[in-house]
Amino acid sequence: MAGNAIELKNVSRSFGDFALKGVNLTLPQGCILGLVGENGAGKSTTIRLIMNTLRRDFGSISVLGQDNTSPAFQSLKEDIGVVLDEAYFPEVLNIKQVERVMVNTYRRWDSETFAAYVKRFDLPWEKEFKDFSRGMKMKLAIAVALSHQPKLLILDEATSGLDPIVRDEILDIFADFTRDETHSILISSHILSDLEKICDYVAFLHKGKLLFCEEKDALLEEYGIFVGTTDQADSLRPEALLGRQASGYGGVRALVRRSEMPAGFPVEHASIEDIILFLVKGEAKA
Repeated sequence: MAGNAIELKNVSRSFGDFALKGVNLTLPQGCILGLVGENGAGKSTTIRLIMNTLRRDFGSISVLGQDNTSPAFQSLKEDIGVVLDEAYFPEVLNIKQVERVMVNTYRRWDSETFAAYVKRFDLPWEKEFKDFSRGMKMKLAIAVALSHQPKLLILDEATSGLDPIVRDEILDIFADFTRDETHSILISSHILSDLEKICDYVAFLHKGKLLFCEEKDALLEEYGIFVGTTDQADSLRPEALLGRQASGYGGVRALVRRSEMPAGFPVEHASIEDIILFLVKGEAKA
């Protein structure tokens, strides 16, 4: 039976005027978990805690079945491909030289896979890294992450700076990666439509608190958007109405819980973005 690729239990970390408080988060093996939240919500802090580049104050973190503070975790790093929001390679190296470094870094480095991604992403072998655009840097980081046969990808804003066509292609690559049930992905992104397309689970951080970590399909099934009159919205039970905003001409647009809505009230599809925007505005009670 498949276990969890990542498991955080009651994880906290405080520094300065920011605190990540009691985060419980699970990424089942073979799945893609999208980590969302506004700037400063704690997404990058959570990723650093998972990789143990930042020490937790409290709680436990398991990655691929190992406590991430244990000696065994060090040997697992071969199984983890990481792409941070900034790709870091020495500025004077070109791709040929980067590959030579990686051959000596990863036991399972696959030069053929890497060359195929370099070609697919139309990256120049001879140009120095300092002359790459942001999009080219991210594509190189993704190519490296995928070329040492990882079981887990951890991606922090890995698709930002890419044009929509390339982004779409990379999302397809990520989806293909998890067709192998031993492969899993944690991806943070501001582009919520990307996450809605490929994620199995969505976790939402807001000001250091995890407001939910749920199956995407369950979220989309539970929530909906009601568009109607103020009187109609006022008549709804508190359990049904989770957030509302004026929509012009006396109308209301509201986030609602489908199961609590009375018959005859039309409920439209709520996107992940709809759900999160209502929660960020602090208007929802859920």
